This record gives sequence, structure tokens and C-alpha cells, in this order.
Amino acid sequence: MITKEELTALMADLESDRIERTESVNNTDKFSQAVCAFANDLPNHKRPGYLVIGVDKLGKPCGINVTEQLLENLGALRSNGNIQPLPVIHVAKITLEGGDVAVVEVQPSDLPPLRYKGQVWVRVGPRKATASEQEERILTEKRISKARSYDASPVGEASLTDLSLTQFQAYRQEVIDPEVIAANHRSVEDQLASLRFFDNQHHVPTVAGMLLFGKNPRFYLPGAYIQFLRLPGNTLTDRPDDEAEISGDLLSVLRELDIRVAANIQKRPESTSILREKNTADYPDVAIREILLNAIMHRDYQSNTPVKLYWFSDHIEIHSPGGLYGEVTPATLEKRSSYRNPVLAEAMKALGYVNRYGYGIQRAKSAMEKNGNPPIQFEVDERIFLATLPVRNV
Repeated sequence: MITKEELTALMADLESDRIERTESVNNTDKFSQAVCAFANDLPNHKRPGYLVIGVDKLGKPCGINVTEQLLENLGALRSNGNIQPLPVIHVAKITLEGGDVAVVEVQPSDLPPLRYKGQVWVRVGPRKATASEQEERILTEKRISKARSYDASPVGEASLTDLSLTQFQAYRQEVIDPEVIAANHRSVEDQLASLRFFDNQHHVPTVAGMLLFGKNPRFYLPGAYIQFLRLPGNTLTDRPDDEAEISGDLLSVLRELDIRVAANIQKRPESTSILREKNTADYPDVAIREILLNAIMHRDYQSNTPVKLYWFSDHIEIHSPGGLYGEVTPATLEKRSSYRNPVLAEAMKALGYVNRYGYGIQRAKSAMEKNGNPPIQFEVDERIFLATLPVRNV
């Protein structure tokens, strides 16, 4: 994080494009646009940008009260999902001569262009603005040269004809600001590339593009499917009552999972008083949903192993290939989040399958407890993440 001395010097430089000053403590749109612009790093500083709250136009502290709530609100700029892909930020309170300020340090992203509510924001000198088509192209080319995540990498032998462009255009209507679409003059390759679904350097779809809009993703990504088993007992040695390999583009896979989960949850009436009953489920759908979506979003797509959903008589097992990723360890499972597939995570948010990042396991555990189920058990090693959901006690 920036030091007190470095911040003081940066605040005094009124021409710098690495700092935005504001006296407002609650203008979330302004904060988010600034974070988005710094993360895109159009000037290519390769250094952090700073949003400083509690500073006037002359670069002087204006005497705000930097509360814990303000710092939490600023930290939520990362997790609320309105900026896509997720930015890397650090938030701190710094005491300067003249008063306290809140500082958001924004790291340049490896996956530009980032969008806030469907618009790409960039720094133009000391101000921010929405990016032109040419500026978006510059950001896209920068991302191709820096991309480190597997889902942003090119799929070697694939081509544009392997994608359903109808599905892509429907998706684009959901995530891009209508004014940007109306002013669009770009080719479909450039449209896909601006959302990290196409690699213009190699002229092939990316892994995320293939997963989202591929006509047959398994042809190029053999492990990209869900293995579903419904078993009569509590071991894999029993003959399954139902089994399926669920594959296809991601939206089709998620829709089929919705149907299968709903069909297998058992509900029955229970008495709550002499005259009243309520329906209770053997599993809360929220818990299954959160663990299953986590498995799909965070799995390792370089593995040929599918996500496995095994539904036994007394428990559910959800296996995700790839183990934990990044900063997440078994000890920090509920406190930290790292994204192996940031482009895929962005798409699942846009499609409405993720509401807020980093809270899935907490929500699942809470739902199990409220429903009367024993706690979820997790087993993790380098190759697999296994979640076991016990059935509700009767």
C-alpha cells in the first residue's frame, strides 16, 4: 500500500492521471468508474492508481470521518460484481496532516478491458471517460499479451464457426450498455474479443468463449461436462437409478442442472402445530446451487475430469477437479476468494447465476443449518475439491 509520504506527493500533483480526488463519501458510481479506469490502465503506467476519498480539488484533506462502514463499502467495490472482471484493490485509512482520508489502491488488470455497468472507463489525463472503440481495441490487445488465466487463453484448432453467434449476441445485449451497442462499428471478432471470448492474435475462440457459446465444447475441452448419478444407496457400487453426462454450452448445462436438482429434492409436509403443516425439503436448494456453481466456476478446465454430482440416499457429493486456487487454503476457505477462471466468473454473474462474489460457501452452510441438515464436509487436495452435503435429519 502507498505510504503517507507518497500519497501526500501524489495528492499535490494536480496533473497526475494516477489519482482521483473526491470529497464525496457515498457516490458509488463515481468510485466504481474510477476503479474501472485505473484497472484498465490505458496510459500503460503498469503502476497502481489511487482513488482518495476526503480530499478537495486542491489536494487538501477536507476533514471527513473515515468510518469502518465507509471502508467496508469501498472494499465491496471488488465483490459486488458490478465491475467485470474483478479488479484487484486494497483499501486503507491514512492519517495525513489536515485530516484522515480513505484510499483505494487499484492494481492494473491483466484482463482489460474492465467494464462498470457495461461501459469501459479509462483515464484521459486527470479525468476519466468512457473508452472509444480504438481505445477498447488497445486494451484488448494488451490483455492478449498479458493474459495468464486459462479461460482467457486461445483454443488452438478451433475457429469462429465453432461458436453460436446467436447466443453470443443475446449475451451481449445483457452485458453491454445499449448506447455502446448502438454506436458499434466493430466486426463480430472484435465484439467477442472485447469480452475476452476471442483471441484476435491467433484468430480463434478463447476457452471461455468455447465454454459459453461453443456448439460442442467437449470436442476441444474433454472434461467440460457434468457427470450426474442418482444412486439408491450410499455407495457407488449400487446400480444408478439415473445417470447422465450433461454437456453443451454453459447456459444449456446450467438449465439442465436446474431441472435435475429440482426433480431430486424431496419435499414433504411436517406438522408445526395441531392444525398447521409446512413443507420441508431434504436439502435446501440454495446450498446445492451454491456448491455446484462454485464447482463449475472454479474448476480446472485443463483437466479431462468432469464435475461430478453424485446423489446418494443419505448425502450428496460434488467433486470439482483442480483443488483450491490462488490465495485460498483450507483455513481461509470462507474468508478469501481467488478466481481460476475470471472470464467465466464474469459471465456467470452476467447470466444471473452469481449475485455476489466470495459468499457462496457461507450461504450454503447457513442454508444447511437453517434447514436442519448436518454441516457440509469439505475434503481438499491438489487435484480435487470435494463437498459432501448430508441429508436433513428427520
